[in-house]
Amino acid sequence: MFAAYAARIDRDDPLSGLELGERPAPEVRPGWTTVNVKAASLNHHDLWSLRGVGLGEEALPMILGCDAAGTDADGNEVVVHSVIGQTGHGVGPKEPRSILTERYQGTFAEQVAVPAWNVLPKPKGLTFAEAACLPTAWLTAYRMLFTNADVRPGDSVLVQGAGGGVATAAIALGAAAGLRVFATSRDEAKRKRALELGAEGVFASGERLPQRVDAVIETVGAATWSHSVKSLKPGGTLVISGATSGFNPEKTELNRIFFLELKVVGSTMGSKEELAGLLDFCAAKGVKPVIDSELPLDRAREGFAKMAEGDLFGKVVLTV
Repeated sequence: MFAAYAARIDRDDPLSGLELGERPAPEVRPGWTTVNVKAASLNHHDLWSLRGVGLGEEALPMILGCDAAGTDADGNEVVVHSVIGQTGHGVGPKEPRSILTERYQGTFAEQVAVPAWNVLPKPKGLTFAEAACLPTAWLTAYRMLFTNADVRPGDSVLVQGAGGGVATAAIALGAAAGLRVFATSRDEAKRKRALELGAEGVFASGERLPQRVDAVIETVGAATWSHSVKSLKPGGTLVISGATSGFNPEKTELNRIFFLELKVVGSTMGSKEELAGLLDFCAAKGVKPVIDSELPLDRAREGFAKMAEGDLFGKVVLTV
């Protein structure tokens, strides 16, 4: 079957390790099922994999891709939850948690095999491309907002780096849930798009907000860290799930964190139950993931380059 896969690890030039071509069809083990992929979305995790983060040379070649929507063996339209392990469903109770492409082949292919437990019904109101955006970036945003930031309607939230997949999801979900959403971006066009998604106010990166907020959704990392900490109310919560600009900020703002009793919470992906809640929320509210572009799988390299350059707003989706 045709697939996009990591053939080599290159920390400095990750796209040099990306190959497009034939790979073996997945073998289905007991308790697992095969999904015929209709659409799969790109995540920064895929770029990190090509740099060798979470993926070792011994696991190559590895089909990339965490997210997928498609049909199961009975023709049902489904969405794949990409977190494998720590549940005992299909892998055994002692296997540590991993994401597709770390231990198991991913979704940038005509088919993907996952534990049957990891398959959920696709909402009828979402296309395959829209549904394929949900299991990683949108699930991450959903958990950051409603589990780890624990915000409620009327609370205020700052979303750093409008345009990225998680940030875009957080703006749309927050607005639909009745939050007061503020967003930042270096790009004026992306700030305008954030307003269209429901943000109450948009600002250039690092610009002072008109008020301090209850929570900050942080995926940018070093470049925005100081601004994120300074934007919080006393007792506020900073939730971080990524650091696309680097892991080591120049100013840690530790004095502000302890003096104002701020909470810093790490967040990674989400549970199957949270994904089910996200699917229900999108169906009930009519929320549709923002898609920057759709490309056929054989043009995956273009999608990777677009994401690496940051030249997008929303998700890049590969169609099969």
